[in-house]
Amino acid sequence: MTEDRLRTLLGAESYWTARAMQEQGSRFYRALGAALEAADAVNRRRLYEGWTDEIWDFYQRGQRLEAAETGH
Repeated sequence: MTEDRLRTLLGAESYWTARAMQEQGSRFYRALGAALEAADAVNRRRLYEGWTDEIWDFYQRGQRLEAAETGH
């Protein structure tokens, strides 16, 4: 399952995940969200590989944020 999540994260736009982390996370996750937003593809992969399960939660929150704001 972790490989599926990693593949999904790598294929998804990171904006909504990073935004959810910055808006809804603890101070640590807000900083990690800022790092994710600023990361290039190589460093984004490193973040996703190291924190797959934790970032997955924020990915799902980001999907809900996007749906609420865009109506999709």
